[in-house]
Amino acid sequence: MTNSISWNILVSMRPRQWSKNMLVFAALLFSKHVFDPAYVLKSLCAFALWCAVSGGVYIVNDLFDRKKDTLNPRTARRPVASGALSPRAASAAAAALIVGSLAASVLISVPFAAVMAAYLSLTLSYTLWLRNVVIVDILVVALGFVLRAIAGGVAIGVEVSDWLLICTMLLALFLVISKRRYELTRLGEEKGEFRESLKGYSLNFIDQMVAIVTSTTLVAYAFYTISDVTVNKFHTDKLKFTIPFVLYGIFRYLYIVYHQKLGESPETILIKDRPFLINLSLWVASLLAILYF
Repeated sequence: MTNSISWNILVSMRPRQWSKNMLVFAALLFSKHVFDPAYVLKSLCAFALWCAVSGGVYIVNDLFDRKKDTLNPRTARRPVASGALSPRAASAAAAALIVGSLAASVLISVPFAAVMAAYLSLTLSYTLWLRNVVIVDILVVALGFVLRAIAGGVAIGVEVSDWLLICTMLLALFLVISKRRYELTRLGEEKGEFRESLKGYSLNFIDQMVAIVTSTTLVAYAFYTISDVTVNKFHTDKLKFTIPFVLYGIFRYLYIVYHQKLGESPETILIKDRPFLINLSLWVASLLAILYF
C-alpha cells in the first residue's frame, strides 16, 4: 500500500514535465562554469528543488481539477482524478514537497529561495484564477520559464543577462501559444470545459500570435549573438553560427504542430522527436565548442 501511494505521488508530480526545469542550467552554460564541480553541484541541487516544488504545484492543480479531470479521457487516469490517490494523501504530499523545497532552497541562497517563492506564488495564482484570464494565462506560464532561468543564475551567483531573459520569455511564449493551438484544434466545441480561457481564443488569433512570437524570437536570438555585449562578454563573435540550429528547432516545432497535429506536450516532443532532439544536442554542442574551446 505504501509503495502504491508513493508511486501515485510520483506520477502526480509529472516527471515528464521536469524537462522544463532544465532551464536552471542555462545560466551555468553561459557563465562558462560547466566544468566547475562546485557550480555544477549547485545547479543540480537547484534543479532537484525546482522539480520538487513544481511537482507539489502539479498535485495542488490536480486537487483543484479532480472533478473536471474525470470528464476528460486524457486526464481521467491521473491518480487524484481516478481515485488511486486520495485527496488527503495528495494534500499531505503537496504540502511536504512545497514546504520542504522552500526550506531547503535557503541553503542554496536567499535570492534563490526568493525566486522560488515568487514562482510558487505565481503558479498558485495561476491555478486559482489567472489561468481563466485570456492572454494573461499565456503570459503567466511563460513567466514561469523566465523564473526558472533567473533561479539558475542566482543559485550559482552569476548575473543572468537581459538577452537570456528576453529569449527565454519569447521562446516560452512560442511553446505555450503552440500548445493552446493544439488544444483548440483537438477539443473543438468542448474547449471551454477543458480550459476556461480557451473560450476567448480562435485559431486565427492564435496563428497571428504564433507568427509574431516566432519572428520576434528569431530576431532576438540573432541580435543576441552579434551584440557588442555578447561579443565582449565571451570574447568571440562566433555565436552567430548557432543561429541555423535555432531556426531549424523552431521550424521543426511548427512542423510538428501544424503538419503532425501534435504540440500538446512540449516536454514529450523534446524527448520523443528524434530530429528535434538531435538538433538540440547539436546546438548545445556548438555552444560548448564556441564558448569553451
